[in-house]
Amino acid sequence: MPLVVIGRLLRIQGERFIQKKRSDTLGKGNQMKIQKLIGAVVLAALGSSAQAEIDMDSREGVVAINRKIQCSTEDGVEKTYVWHGRAYARRQGERDKLLFGLLGMNVRQCVTATNDKGEEGYRQVSREIMLYLDPVSGEILREWENPYTGQTVEVIHVANDPVNSRSPNFGYGRDGKVSKLPLQMVGDYWQMNVEVPLFYHNVLGGDYQKYVGGTYHATELFNFYGARDELLDDDGTFVNPGVSWVRISQWLPWMEMNGRDGIMYFNAQGTKLDSWDDLPTLMKDEIAANYPKYRHAPPMDDQRPNETSWTFFKKIFDERSAADGDARSEH
Repeated sequence: MPLVVIGRLLRIQGERFIQKKRSDTLGKGNQMKIQKLIGAVVLAALGSSAQAEIDMDSREGVVAINRKIQCSTEDGVEKTYVWHGRAYARRQGERDKLLFGLLGMNVRQCVTATNDKGEEGYRQVSREIMLYLDPVSGEILREWENPYTGQTVEVIHVANDPVNSRSPNFGYGRDGKVSKLPLQMVGDYWQMNVEVPLFYHNVLGGDYQKYVGGTYHATELFNFYGARDELLDDDGTFVNPGVSWVRISQWLPWMEMNGRDGIMYFNAQGTKLDSWDDLPTLMKDEIAANYPKYRHAPPMDDQRPNETSWTFFKKIFDERSAADGDARSEH
């Protein structure tokens, strides 16, 4: 039974006892002693029930808060994020165009890792899907008429497996010092902004990108938010924050834009769900039909290289090219 409840029961029983013994047998002094004793017990009970908070400035606190937001402080507990939004195109001298609706999910879990100092951190493993939707009907796009080329192309949805932590998080920054969480407390709520600039070798761009261009260049912006008390509660193992996501990037390769100028921007919002089963029916049906392994996160010991939208496209393109070559060689 919680101590706060015990304290209330003691107060009630004590008051009844005092009322019953209001006689010469129990003097005024004894009544005062009993009341003080009851009061002390109640205060102790209430004090012990106060919520212990995570120390955000400690290494352990940084690890715990990140785990609560991203997954859970318990190993092997799967958590699922969902998001929905829209994708636009922008070209110089033209109005922006709404291209697609978006519906995405990421299923993940965390596992404890230990560094050479014996300190505990964590590693996250996940896989994710993002579907491109008709912006009017909301249906999943299978083909899409490119408004810039007039060509109808096959839509290749995001199906990245895995999307894992590149290295464990032990609560330290690159300088070796304890990381400072990018958290802001606003009243009873917390907010956290994360910017992820991306600039790396494009698997579709050839071996001379440094000299002729083609390096993959994008930016992702995440904004998480939720209730302060839930995040800092030392007894809680996870929170279900809201999240907004913005991506600024090049054209998607399956759009076949052939070097045309312009960029894309994606704007979405979402949350961590109580259960994978809370995903929209559209997403669950698509996973059941075409992506069954996305029902669960990868295994906690998964060491595969990460998948991106571009490596996934290359994999599909290469497989189809090989199949076409085999088919041609048979004739």
